[in-house]
Amino acid sequence: MQKFPPIVSFLFLVSSTLFAQKKAAATTTAPSVSSATVERVARALAADDMEGRASTQPGGLKAAQFLAAEFQRLGLETLPGATGYEQVFPVYETKTAALYVTINGTNIPQDKALLVSGQPQINWTSEDDPAARVMVIGPQALPAQIYRQILEPTENLLIILDPAHADAFQKLVNYTKKGRLQPEKPGPYSCVAVVTTTPNAGIKFRVAANTTVRPVEIRNVVAVLPGQDKARTEEKVVFSAHYDHLGLLEPLNGDKIANGADDDASGTTAVVALAEYFKKRNDNARPLIFVAFTAEELGGFGSQYFSRQLNAQQIVAMFNIEMIGKQAKFGPNTAFITGFDKSDFGKLLQRNLTGTPFRFEPDPYPEQNLFYRSDNATLAKLGVPAHTISTDQIPTDKRYHTVDDEIESLDLPNMTAVINAIARSAAGIVSGQQTPTRISAEVAGQRP
Repeated sequence: MQKFPPIVSFLFLVSSTLFAQKKAAATTTAPSVSSATVERVARALAADDMEGRASTQPGGLKAAQFLAAEFQRLGLETLPGATGYEQVFPVYETKTAALYVTINGTNIPQDKALLVSGQPQINWTSEDDPAARVMVIGPQALPAQIYRQILEPTENLLIILDPAHADAFQKLVNYTKKGRLQPEKPGPYSCVAVVTTTPNAGIKFRVAANTTVRPVEIRNVVAVLPGQDKARTEEKVVFSAHYDHLGLLEPLNGDKIANGADDDASGTTAVVALAEYFKKRNDNARPLIFVAFTAEELGGFGSQYFSRQLNAQQIVAMFNIEMIGKQAKFGPNTAFITGFDKSDFGKLLQRNLTGTPFRFEPDPYPEQNLFYRSDNATLAKLGVPAHTISTDQIPTDKRYHTVDDEIESLDLPNMTAVINAIARSAAGIVSGQQTPTRISAEVAGQRP
């Protein structure tokens, strides 16, 4: 073995020591996600005064204004051409004002009749030709397309359901009883569904009904952190979550507020905390878009509207974050990614966490179709590697969509660890060093 002179060995030792000290200092001073911000934002969004953050209710507006103030606090920019952080757009609310149905001279009780209509008034009789097409469904299993025909009629329909379908009918009633929101103005067709003994022969009917249709304003909240590399301005990275929840439910033990602490105050908190983290770093090559979606619980209307305001070809990745407030089934320092096999997004993130205790896993609940049930789905269908990161053990989550989804049920330290892991795992994509593979239209559309 070659022996160096003492002075060379001394200089080498000093150099190595200084390098180690600089590396340790860099590790110490590198920003991390603020646990204080995580707790403060989560508590604010899940507080009773937000009234469950229903999209069309005052609590939803209050939550949007809170998030806009957070983005302003951080000094983020608005989308080009926007005058503020709130991305306001209309949806259309329809409610049944009156419904009267007779079948072969028998009045159908109010709780056994359902109307879905985009027409202010209908007045059908069996003598009119054509008033409505009649479908009689016996006790056999309901065809899957019946639900779509009832909820999204493309012709005037009167559907007579055998009493064997009373439970399925009641679910439809519960779904529509507070009115329905649609992203577009309702079409000119109506469907009336009733539960009664199905007639054996000719059917005489009369239907009279009134429906109210009104536009309602709802809003996403969107902010931008411009990229440092001007050559990459068309390579956008999206961090998203939905801030809406169910609002007020039927009281349970005196509590009627569906606070939505995990669903999805936790994910929305992550978006704010990540915006703060990347703003402090201020070294992102690609532009970052932080968006809190409205109306996910109503059908993903917020993410659908957002997707139409941007060129999907310019979005290189979407980190959608949903329900990260509790430990995953894999234990602490873990989370799962939906649609793990549909792009290499998850593999890239996991590679960036090498040497840390955290790991991302594929979605352990494929039977739940979670990839298609959150706001990532809209952009995934447009080819974006858009995936949802979650920890929720949804098959056994008893608090899901109940008034018990409270801030006290969250594991805030674990939630902060998840957000830190997202921040670190995103480094390659944010810096422009990594670009996930696109999702093919065929793969995105292959809903099981």
